[in-house]
Amino acid sequence: MIEIESEMKKFLVFLSMFDFTYSKIEQIIEVLGNDVSLKHFCKNKFDEKVLSKENFEKMKERADEQRIKNYYNNLLNDDIILLTKYDEKYPQKLRNLNDAPFFLFCKGDLCLLSKPSLAVVGTRKPTAYGRMTTERLVKDVAAAGVVIISGLAYGVDSIAHRKCLEVGGKTIAVLGSGLHEIYPTEHQSLADEIARVGLLMSEYSPNKKATKYSFPQRNRILAGLSDGVLITEASMKSGTMHTKDFALDYGKNVYAVPGNIDSPSSELTNEIIKTGQAQCVTKSADILQDYNMESGGSEKTNYQLSIEEQAIVSLLEDGMKDIDYLTKNCGLNISLFNTYLTTLEIRGIIKRLPGGQICLS
Repeated sequence: MIEIESEMKKFLVFLSMFDFTYSKIEQIIEVLGNDVSLKHFCKNKFDEKVLSKENFEKMKERADEQRIKNYYNNLLNDDIILLTKYDEKYPQKLRNLNDAPFFLFCKGDLCLLSKPSLAVVGTRKPTAYGRMTTERLVKDVAAAGVVIISGLAYGVDSIAHRKCLEVGGKTIAVLGSGLHEIYPTEHQSLADEIARVGLLMSEYSPNKKATKYSFPQRNRILAGLSDGVLITEASMKSGTMHTKDFALDYGKNVYAVPGNIDSPSSELTNEIIKTGQAQCVTKSADILQDYNMESGGSEKTNYQLSIEEQAIVSLLEDGMKDIDYLTKNCGLNISLFNTYLTTLEIRGIIKRLPGGQICLS
């Protein structure tokens, strides 16, 4: 069993078991003054506004040194690193935020916390267009060396994580639950892969289940931890609105992909572009220029194409198209068009989407 190195650290480990807000933890520590220790805590008296008598008594019941050591060693045995605001490895991007998390439970590569990063967020139910734009932008930005941050949710979040991993990039997943309570449960294998080659992170103790309040709280970490926030597709009622607001409050760059003006899934992105809250993004270079980086992805790929193949690819360079549009504008008869389309698909240059849509891979 590993001993906890100081009385203060022991007390902070104890506090991390209760999922208090940052302000509540600060209030408790302020009452303890210069002696931040378990013993001093148990002997102290707290104002009801800081800690109710009932909560104080419940905490004292759990203030057993052996219990705390067992809890801490269980974290280490699960490869979970507990960071507090007092730790040197606590991310600098979060440290000075007024609503920063006091604790971070991390599993994976902490070095990613100091690298250039982009949060990618959006709807949980993306259209084919939303999926295509998310994959395409993430592919290029991740390949350029930018860490992709998202929330492991359905839709845009999981698409961003998976595409990043697919191109050998690095990704951070910030959870709205504890590390032992992956939500949604269907993303457990994705979370395991991220922990192995990237980083999983939560402000909640490992066994904390997700609540409807924990996701908006999680979004402030997504915004604070990133150097910029990309919204690829989202409605006006989307929780993505919270992440956008946090990013603007923190002075971060916000990027948005324009969409069909009749599509509810593009309401938020179109609105924040129109009102100047976000920079319009149609290609990865629009983002990477702010990072002083060049695209490492598809925009720099030089395919060896025939004249006929190039005719099809050129029509797809500004976004996905349907079959009818391509056949009418590529200058090929139906038989040749289908032949070259199949060849491009086999080579991994284009891919077919639901509804007869085609896009570049």
